[in-house]
Amino acid sequence: MRAYKIVFFAVALLFSMALTACSGSDQEANGSEKKEIKIGATAGPYSDQVTEGIKPYLEKKGYKVEVVEFNDYVQPNIALDKGSIDANVFQNELYMKEFAKSRNLDIVEVIKVPTAPIGIYSKKHKSIDEVEEGTTVATSNDPVNQARALIMLQQLGWITLKEGVDPTKASEKDIAKYNKKIVIKPLEPAQLPRALEDVDYSFINGNFAISSGLKLKDAVVLEKTPPHYMIGVTVRGKDKGAQFVKDIIEAYKSEEFKKLNEENEKYEGYVWPDWMK
Repeated sequence: MRAYKIVFFAVALLFSMALTACSGSDQEANGSEKKEIKIGATAGPYSDQVTEGIKPYLEKKGYKVEVVEFNDYVQPNIALDKGSIDANVFQNELYMKEFAKSRNLDIVEVIKVPTAPIGIYSKKHKSIDEVEEGTTVATSNDPVNQARALIMLQQLGWITLKEGVDPTKASEKDIAKYNKKIVIKPLEPAQLPRALEDVDYSFINGNFAISSGLKLKDAVVLEKTPPHYMIGVTVRGKDKGAQFVKDIIEAYKSEEFKKLNEENEKYEGYVWPDWMK
């Protein structure tokens, strides 16, 4: 009988240990106990925001934070999906949804952040009035950001888009009329600052403009950025409710982060999300 009790308690102990181990694994899997975070961002303003405002806040809460910089709009989402990073901040919601759909990724936006607007830059012209036949205009070749450029071109009166076109999905084939005889040159987003040497005007996303040494005030024209083009923090769908994600959101909503954006002159000209106003 005594031997039976010993065996029984031994089995019970092993079962209890197994449950504890499983519980710990489940907690780690859903991110509730995660204390090391890798946040991906494109080099420039969003990487700076994380390094200067988000990382210090999270480290005070006991996290170890690594900022991983990227130089394009593809790898940050691939890295997030593969688990190489835990969150990224570089893209607007429309781009994120389009990318996720085309690659069958489960990624979601959890908060919008102060955004450097897209702008028209030029090394050859000081205004948008210096347009003549053959004027070259570089735009992003990704569908979402090219649509933004085309809408701006229409607002400037340089082109007319077909009636009824979805402004978030406009492409060159939707141009009904060239009011100015411009030549549009689609390029990789990261190449747009370098194109300034070869074209008359270049539509450059804020992050690439700033990381290349340009300032927002240098733009000939800045976009009035609507909410759907605001940059957001993206995570894997399964992590949306995880504690580390809640803490990242808390860091962005902190007074420390707001103060950073108010007082640091390099963030002058950024568009603030509604929750921050």
